[in-house]
Amino acid sequence: MSTTNVPNFLEDLNKAFESRVRLGMMSLLVVEEEIDFASLKESLQLSDGNLASHMQALEKLGYVEVRKQFIGRKPNTQYAATELGREAFTAHLLTLEKLIKQMQS
Repeated sequence: MSTTNVPNFLEDLNKAFESRVRLGMMSLLVVEEEIDFASLKESLQLSDGNLASHMQALEKLGYVEVRKQFIGRKPNTQYAATELGREAFTAHLLTLEKLIKQMQS
């Protein structure tokens, strides 16, 4: 196993996706066009506060857009990955793939 280029790959990883929670969030958002708060919370088994704080961090980076509305009298929050978010997440995954290949050679 060669580890000579591992530090270079580690530098290319996006720190926004180091968290298991954010990795899961972006995975779902890239697959789904839009997902609501309750579905995201249930899928990832998160508390309201944990989901909200991680989502806020991704939104601040411009990786996620949030749309709040009312359905009847009930609030509904929808999330979607932005183009910037999709590109950043794809680059992160490609770096992980390269790192894995490097470690296997």
